[in-house]
Amino acid sequence: MAHHALIMLAAGIGIPLLAALNAALGRHLGSPAVAAMVLFFVALAICVAAAAMTGLKPLARLAGAPWHLMLGGSFVAFYVLAVTYIAPSFGVGNAVFFVLIGQLISAAAIDHFGLFGARVSPLDLKRAAGLTLMAVGVWVTQRA
Repeated sequence: MAHHALIMLAAGIGIPLLAALNAALGRHLGSPAVAAMVLFFVALAICVAAAAMTGLKPLARLAGAPWHLMLGGSFVAFYVLAVTYIAPSFGVGNAVFFVLIGQLISAAAIDHFGLFGARVSPLDLKRAAGLTLMAVGVWVTQRA
């Protein structure tokens, strides 16, 4: 489990880097939408390479997957487009602050109800207090 935490820590480190890099690319290109498209092209190439290395047989089951499971891509696209447009004027820190608050709220709901097959972790008073403390901590870091 420790390696899972380290991988997710690295993913978390990558979110502000993605925001800053793609916002800068959007400014350089003069189009946040084109910058997002380039990001997705690079991401697609990396995912295709990873899938090719691990095997493409699972693609055969894609047609039988419930349609709502494909919506994850729309959330990624929304995030990338939003942060690429907003971070240059709002600031990467402020943008990521609101992303983190949204993630805390969404993750708590998903875990509480066990949505999409997630492990159920009820939102009790102790957990709500911890999430609130995390949110306040993130807010404090953004107030200079």
